[in-house]
Amino acid sequence: MKPLLALLCLSAASAGVSLAQPVLSALQAELDRSMEHLKAQPTPPYFLSYEVTETHRIDVSGSFGTLTRSDEARRRNLDIDLRVGDYKLDNTRPIRGGAGNSGSRYSWVEMPTDDSPDAIRATLWYQTDLHYKRAVEQLTAAKTNSQVKVEQEDNSGDFSPAPAEKFVEPVGTLRVNRKAWEEKVRKYTAPFQRYGNIYEARADLYGTNETRWYVSTDGSRIQTSQTSYLLMIYAFTKASDGMELPRYESFFSFTPEGLPDDATVLKAVNKVIEDLKALKSAPIVDPYVGPAILSGRATGVFFHEVFGHRLEGHRNKGEDQSQTFKKFLNDRVLPEFISVYSDPTERRIAGIDLNGSYRYDNQGVKARRVTVVDRGILKTFLLSRTPIEGFPESNGHGRKQAGYVPVARQSNLIVTATAPVTRAELKKRLLEEVRKQGKSFGLLFDDIQGGFTMTGRTTPNAFNVLPIMVYRIYPDGREELVRGVDLIGTPLTVFTRIIAADDEVAVFNGTCGAESGGVPVSASGPGILVSQLEVQKKQKSQERSPILAPPFDDK
Repeated sequence: MKPLLALLCLSAASAGVSLAQPVLSALQAELDRSMEHLKAQPTPPYFLSYEVTETHRIDVSGSFGTLTRSDEARRRNLDIDLRVGDYKLDNTRPIRGGAGNSGSRYSWVEMPTDDSPDAIRATLWYQTDLHYKRAVEQLTAAKTNSQVKVEQEDNSGDFSPAPAEKFVEPVGTLRVNRKAWEEKVRKYTAPFQRYGNIYEARADLYGTNETRWYVSTDGSRIQTSQTSYLLMIYAFTKASDGMELPRYESFFSFTPEGLPDDATVLKAVNKVIEDLKALKSAPIVDPYVGPAILSGRATGVFFHEVFGHRLEGHRNKGEDQSQTFKKFLNDRVLPEFISVYSDPTERRIAGIDLNGSYRYDNQGVKARRVTVVDRGILKTFLLSRTPIEGFPESNGHGRKQAGYVPVARQSNLIVTATAPVTRAELKKRLLEEVRKQGKSFGLLFDDIQGGFTMTGRTTPNAFNVLPIMVYRIYPDGREELVRGVDLIGTPLTVFTRIIAADDEVAVFNGTCGAESGGVPVSASGPGILVSQLEVQKKQKSQERSPILAPPFDDK
């Protein structure tokens, strides 16, 4: 997501260049002035940070051979983290038995897009005053709540110090030829016109440059800029029973040159069309429990949803969280041949750029590789600057969408396997499990669109992963496309049943939505064999297919 120039200019100082930093300078000047005046108040802040996020975006979309959108926008948003109290107990402490303080800390504050110091500082001045007054009220509520409620299970405090970071890279530049892409999206979606039973078909090009400026009372002063390009192909059809059947293809790159050529995209479009035609007539799978293979992309999504979210630090601290893996530290949680790490500094795997890459998180902490599972043994969690018991410091995973409060989030979640086998051998072992369990078939989850999971105590601690392309594999090796399957289960059970992995590593790039908004993520892994997975029937629409024939049929 960062421009290529950033690879050569690690900082203004090291590169020996002078980079204009008007936004950083304005933020620093107002932060210093605010702290100088507020320290004289009866309840002074002990921490203050400003983060300004500028999003420059170019979107070009087409549908059924026509242009539907072509626009460009640039906007800036301000986030303020102002804390009163101390690292042990401050105004951000959740109110147990109530709505809590975090929700009231959400804000969407528009900033001037011109680099005018006076305009920037005027916005900072007023918003800092609002945040300070609210923080003082919140601290009083937090102290009272802590006195009248039972003692917390985790007394690790509300915030942690972090080293001062100094880093400046050039602001990236989007390189999108809109006229050329307007023709491309027309070309990519024109083939869908030939099929009246495809109800929606789109091609979307998103070019995005996100520049962030961050200053804090830790002494950090950071300017980062990340540029990315995403091409998405999407279409859906309906089966005769009303079930909607989607197909997606996506291509992600840090540079426009990294996106595929027209021939490659049109080949993917034709594959989407052929898959949709096949899905319409594919049989529905009834509820099933038995052996299954997950492809590499499916493994990535599966681990992100089912495993990765339960490694996010705050989910092992909050009193309302199930804390699935909190007591499993240094115990086996996966087979010995599986390791898992989260690494926002890794930019490319298996020839594919990774959407979850960044240099610094949203709390001014430098990104780093974190090995969470080493040969099956749980070693640590993903951490923001909210400490948890036994882990007093951040490891660079405090993340958020602009306007939200940062919490511990995933970045690039990478699953690795020692002694992998070939895909043919993995299929052979699947068929051995089918015979051993007396099943009439096994399942292959070849592609997955996403999923969701519940990690709280008041709901079942379960997951639901949403496959797109699923195949029945019969004892004679024959494969049959099926539909109507959702992959369900509970985490502590399913991970004990991984019995093998193949050598075909794949990548899933996407956006993950949670408490701190939507953040870019990647997940990668090999294909895996699970001795027992459970599926249920997928929800389906009760609407019949259109009564009228499509207009294409009248030609």
